[in-house]
Amino acid sequence: MAPVFSHGDLRLYLLNLLDESPRHGYDLMQALSDRTGGTYTPSAGTIYPRLAKLEEEGLVTKVVDGRKTIYEITDAGRGEVRDRAGDLEGIEAGLADSIRLIADEVRGSVREAMKSLRADLAASARADRDSADVPGSSNATTGYDDARALAREQLRRAEALVSEFRGNIRADLRTHLAHGGNLAASVVDDLGRALDEASAALTRALRG
Repeated sequence: MAPVFSHGDLRLYLLNLLDESPRHGYDLMQALSDRTGGTYTPSAGTIYPRLAKLEEEGLVTKVVDGRKTIYEITDAGRGEVRDRAGDLEGIEAGLADSIRLIADEVRGSVREAMKSLRADLAASARADRDSADVPGSSNATTGYDDARALAREQLRRAEALVSEFRGNIRADLRTHLAHGGNLAASVVDDLGRALDEASAALTRALRG
């Protein structure tokens, strides 16, 4: 995957975040992660040297508040953000592309999970058929019970996967929006199509 921020873009985007409100270093790292949908999570070794450079240039100031160092944009920094508004629009467009990549990854993950579930269902169905080949025998009864137990176990596994997936998606979306991120309609549409495909695949597997 290509870098989320091209050369110099991260510096400008940090100024943009500070133009919204003063922040400490961890808050900036979290905001960058949220606004790229988790595709980019910078380290302290990436963020703090850039903040120090911005401070040297007179674009930000810092104040120590207890154990936290709060960074705040200066008038000169705000001027640069205004002057480079066009560049920021390009950066935001790139971040939107990153979010679309997440939707593609979600689609791929759902498909892989469905493949695994279909294989489990097929194995359970084969076990049911095998146990039915010798009706009335103790082996058949044991095989049937084993198959039913396997089916119940796979049902619990499927429900857990669905619950975990739902929880993760809700948490990611809420965190992204809570930190001021945008959510394009096309991203939601892609997610909806991916879920529809997963539902159709499950229906086919159950009927097969």
